Amino acid sequence: MMIRKDGRAPAEPREHRITVGFVSTAYGSCLIETGGTRVICTASVEESVPPFLRDQNCGWLTAEYAMLPASTGRRKQRDGVKKDGRGVEISRLIGRALR
Repeated sequence: MMIRKDGRAPAEPREHRITVGFVSTAYGSCLIETGGTRVICTASVEESVPPFLRDQNCGWLTAEYAMLPASTGRRKQRDGVKKDGRGVEISRLIGRALR
């Protein structure tokens, strides 16, 4: 039988918690906690759309993903001007899934 570090049974899910309004300066936000994983989600609104959607009377949704430094066992470097390929692909995947 498998023994988990946190003492959960094999079929027992991690504890989940969602805190809304986590970032007071964002249009909308929440903190999602699942076990030891924490994700901050924020929403902002811009009045512009990509050029191919101008005059179409519709909006556009995008996503940005980044891991904070020290969020992994090995030190994660802060994304600067040049984003890492993994983060760029995850951002694209999240944006497409939401659209």
